[in-house]
Amino acid sequence: MSLTPGLAALELDRAFLTARAAQRAALAAYYPVGFPTVEESIANVQALAQHADVVEVGLPFSDPILDGPTIQRATRQALDAGFRMKHLFTAVRAIRTASRASVLVMTYWQPVAHYDPQRFAANLAAAGAAGAIIPDLPLEEAGPWLAAARRHGLHTVPVVAPNASDERLARICATAGGMIYAPAVAGVTGNTGPLAPGLPDFVDRLRTLTRLPISVGIGVSDAEQAHQAAQYADGVIVGSALLRRIQDSPGPDGLRNALSLARALAHGVHRLRAAA
Repeated sequence: MSLTPGLAALELDRAFLTARAAQRAALAAYYPVGFPTVEESIANVQALAQHADVVEVGLPFSDPILDGPTIQRATRQALDAGFRMKHLFTAVRAIRTASRASVLVMTYWQPVAHYDPQRFAANLAAAGAAGAIIPDLPLEEAGPWLAAARRHGLHTVPVVAPNASDERLARICATAGGMIYAPAVAGVTGNTGPLAPGLPDFVDRLRTLTRLPISVGIGVSDAEQAHQAAQYADGVIVGSALLRRIQDSPGPDGLRNALSLARALAHGVHRLRAAA
């Protein structure tokens, strides 16, 4: 099944090509809309986008099964502050207007199904997003979303598990667009330990099944790990580590700390380091 990407989706493809030409991995920064408020989240993402090739805009959800305490706390705060679906599209549009970063939306399936997949895809494309990541949507139930994404020129980025068979991974990759999301560690987001020792082999395995870029996330927490992952992955995704800076120091100090980390991550994803 092939996708016909729209302009924003093509820009995501070019972001990976540009990063590769510069001998680095693309950097993706995750941030949930509405944390700590809708207005502040948009401003924070616009600032972080100056150091990233891609921003993953999170749609707050009450049962985020893939997320650890850091993102759970942020999305809970966003929901308590009154986040609504319309705020997602407003945020995507504002980010696209203020930066050159491509925008992907990370969401769970229930809010998309409740909103209507066709309507969600249409509004997402109109706002300028390149596509969506829906980690809890199994391939067997993905038909309505894939049809909607294809109709509106959106990429669908799957989160794939290393314990899946090659046959299943190949089927998932065949429906994907933009990139493949490979977890850097087992479990939920926010891990601060080492990357999984089998991650390089898993990325190599995925390369035998797809030509799409492979990005690693869920567990990348500092510039050194970003540099490590960039040696074999096409993209590096960081979310919880950035959010922790803001949660630990609410206000301008927190954003400054997050931006300092984002700059370090942007340096870290280069495959070659400048001599000290």
